[in-house]
Amino acid sequence: MTPPPPPPPGPDPGADPAADPCPCPGSLVVLFGATAGALGRDLGSDETDLILLVWQVVEPRSRQVGTLHKSLVRAEVAALSTQCREASGLSADSLARAEPLDKVLQQFSQLVNGDVALLGGGPYMLCTDGQQLLRQVLHPEASRKNLVLPDTFFSFYDLRREFHMQHPSTCPARDLTVATMAQDLGLETDATEDDFGVWEVKTMVAVILHLLKESSSQLFSKPEVIKQKYETGPCSKADVVDSETVVRARGLPWQSSDQDVARFFKGLNVARGGVALCLNAQGRRNGEALIRFVDSEQRDLALQRHKHHMGVRYIEVYKATGEEFVKIAGGTSLEVARFLSREDQVILRLRGLPFSAGPMDVLGFLGPECPVTGGAEGLLFVRHPDGRPTGDAFALFACEELAQAALRRHKGMLGKRYIELFRSTAAEVQQVLNRYASGPLLPTLTAPLLPIPFPLAPGTGRDCVRLRGLPYTATIEDILSFLGEAAADIRPHGVHMVLNQQGRPSGDAFIQMTSAERALAAAQRCHKKVMKERYVEVVPCSTEEMSRVLMGGTLGRSGMSPPPCKLPCLSPPTYATFQATPTLIPTETAALYPSSALLPAARVPAAPTPVAYYPGPATQLYLNYTAYYPSLMPVGDPPRTVLQAPKEWVCL
Repeated sequence: MTPPPPPPPGPDPGADPAADPCPCPGSLVVLFGATAGALGRDLGSDETDLILLVWQVVEPRSRQVGTLHKSLVRAEVAALSTQCREASGLSADSLARAEPLDKVLQQFSQLVNGDVALLGGGPYMLCTDGQQLLRQVLHPEASRKNLVLPDTFFSFYDLRREFHMQHPSTCPARDLTVATMAQDLGLETDATEDDFGVWEVKTMVAVILHLLKESSSQLFSKPEVIKQKYETGPCSKADVVDSETVVRARGLPWQSSDQDVARFFKGLNVARGGVALCLNAQGRRNGEALIRFVDSEQRDLALQRHKHHMGVRYIEVYKATGEEFVKIAGGTSLEVARFLSREDQVILRLRGLPFSAGPMDVLGFLGPECPVTGGAEGLLFVRHPDGRPTGDAFALFACEELAQAALRRHKGMLGKRYIELFRSTAAEVQQVLNRYASGPLLPTLTAPLLPIPFPLAPGTGRDCVRLRGLPYTATIEDILSFLGEAAADIRPHGVHMVLNQQGRPSGDAFIQMTSAERALAAAQRCHKKVMKERYVEVVPCSTEEMSRVLMGGTLGRSGMSPPPCKLPCLSPPTYATFQATPTLIPTETAALYPSSALLPAARVPAAPTPVAYYPGPATQLYLNYTAYYPSLMPVGDPPRTVLQAPKEWVCL
């Protein structure tokens, strides 16, 4: 084995530049690097620091080469893996005396510019053996250390891909190595070279000079590009996303933004609008995100970052599907599409707005020092399907500085409410709007929390009252205390607490009264009374209106909308009624009430009777799930003038 041919002192006498034009626009800088950990195809997969750079300039037109340079890089963790120590022969002591990465990169730029000037070349482009050195090592480490890389590190030629383009009959580009490329070309290499990194660069230079002799117009014409900035953008439900380009990241800090996720994958090209932060059933971030890359090669490199760190947290990275990405990031609303159509905007989410707040209120809250892009048109309010506000809104800002100024208003007061501000993403906007438009993102409940043990008592006229604006902590005992004397007019099993789609109290309840007159009297007596520092609206309604809401419909000031379970195609499942336990009533208390109001000692049905209230899971409908509570009623009906006797409340 003999060493590669030495570089010619001048233009290659066998080359005719006029007859053999080189498609490469400038000089090539052949670059090799190594980390303190894994080498080869696994370079950068273990998140270890760069410890070595070796490079040499090649002038393609004159076929000249410059001086070969080698520089050690000081690593923050000087421990070397066994593979690296055996292959490089380096020690921790030699690395401790090396320069840090920022100093080495400055020396690199100075030496390369000097060599290019000596060879008479113009602008230069990096050329590496594969994608790992720049995408998986240099860019992630520079991001971790807050270093700004020169523009020359954002485009490069992949020698493996250039070789495979000229020799497609060989193995796939990702399986090529410097040794196999030289072997396929019949180049002789110096097997005695034991200086780590030097042999690789010399052999890469020999391969490049041989490829230049083939005079292909495609050679070194399409460099690889590394995106400098993540681009936001909307996604439609109609988009088709390749499953070979999507990963799921798990374990993210809850306050991380799409820019933080893109920074974690620094060096890899994330597709426009390709970061979708996932929300839980309550609309809050759950620490997961779906990331879409521009091609499958970038996705494969992303999978190698499994258990890399974001701050002090390690992030798990798994494969995902295109359908999952579209489900999370896709939307159908034209209003949202118009809102997200403005490019290069920073999105913030405002939560806890007063329901009466309008665009001018929000703009006044943010102030003139952080103007919203487009004024009122840069605000998007989130509403329920019936038009009621949810207290959430999104705002667009033209730059990061304005967004930072707005974030300083976090927990500022608007009226009597403090407002929370968070960084948001286009995918989060879609998820929140989708959630309120068509139900929860995930089916959190597929059966009622409690089945109705007894059918709703039929009523005549407007013999029910609706309580609206209850504190979320309100119990049935609180409601009975709130109604006061009117509680004596409640029908058995006539208290119905309404839960929202996540199984939490909605602030609404329905009470069945003994007559329409009693319902009207209760509404007049209790309307806008205060319960736990909140005033509660009490309005009469009919049994039909109550039933529609309990079964998933809506009841607003503009009228009723039918529940989805009224569709004729539904076939609801059955749930067995629970068994009531015997209730013991104190003798001194029972004596106060007529015996007609007392129940038997036990109400245990001989056989459970199937009762159906909800559509089956296959219908994919999300109702306003309602928990039906048995009423807490006073045993008997004491004289209205005798209120001194204690009341024992029992569950009927």
